[in-house]
Amino acid sequence: MRHLRKLHPAGGSHPAGTAFGVGYAPAHHGELLQGVFADHTGQLRRALVTLPLPGLGSRAVFHPSQHHWGIVGTPELTKVRRAAILTLQELSQHGPPERSPGPGPAKGGQLEITSDIPRGIGMGSSTSDVTATIRAVANYHGVRLPRETVGRLAVQAECASDSIMIDDRVVLFAHRDGDVLESLGHQLPAMVVVGCDTAPGTRVDTLRFRPADYHDDEIAAFRVLRAGLRRAVATGDLPLLGRVATASARINQRFLPKPELESLLALCHRLGGCGVQVAHSGTVAGLIFDPRRVAVDRTVPACEAEIARLGLAVTTVVGADPAAPQAARQPGRMAA
Repeated sequence: MRHLRKLHPAGGSHPAGTAFGVGYAPAHHGELLQGVFADHTGQLRRALVTLPLPGLGSRAVFHPSQHHWGIVGTPELTKVRRAAILTLQELSQHGPPERSPGPGPAKGGQLEITSDIPRGIGMGSSTSDVTATIRAVANYHGVRLPRETVGRLAVQAECASDSIMIDDRVVLFAHRDGDVLESLGHQLPAMVVVGCDTAPGTRVDTLRFRPADYHDDEIAAFRVLRAGLRRAVATGDLPLLGRVATASARINQRFLPKPELESLLALCHRLGGCGVQVAHSGTVAGLIFDPRRVAVDRTVPACEAEIARLGLAVTTVVGADPAAPQAARQPGRMAA
């Protein structure tokens, strides 16, 4: 279902036909790894590796105003409004002096957000909205902000953000600081992930969700998992990636348990899969399959049928062609 949400200008009107900016950002399907990890100074910081979901996303259109300051809207659009204001401030401090051709830099304006991402289940609807907004405001000004700058602004706008804006490589991203702790490689191995909602009807408010308090053994495990994921990305080793994601998902069971996680893992292994991944602050989970090792056209429908028998709702199939018939979906490359 498409969702259209509008922010209205603080005052005045915007002339018809005036230039506008457009931005887009994809969804994600939770994480492959999340925990606490040492940065280059040795300080422990919360960070994650996102599983991108390019088939869904948010599109923002920014209609600027040179006549008023600020952007206002309904309360649920607070993060989007903040993202637009932060981007305008960033551009005024560090951006180009004048947008040319056309009108000058915007002081405020109106935003339209269109999204097909389910909300509150861990698929990045908020981060996608915010990232698309930042890109739309920058696009109006003729600027392509560095990916790391977009990440920093996104975290400032919503306090915690996934790394969907870092789309040229796989990164370990400090989601509460907006920093890339490590670039793990150019892209994830080719994979197909059958996603499901483990708690249909339940919504998770990420900001109200208490950050995990990991104990020493878990922190030690994260060092090993980080090294394992680094190797899996570098060598295209999907079974290793699946083991890393499964271990991370199991650690998260102490904080936001998925009641059917072990059943999903057993199903995945029975169908020849590599492991499971979850949204660490949401309800979605995914069963990871190697398209080089299983017949995707048979395995995916069988997996979806078994998920339904568990009473869970299938969310998506990551890495398969969404336009193809269910029985003929073909795997694609996962880029991050």
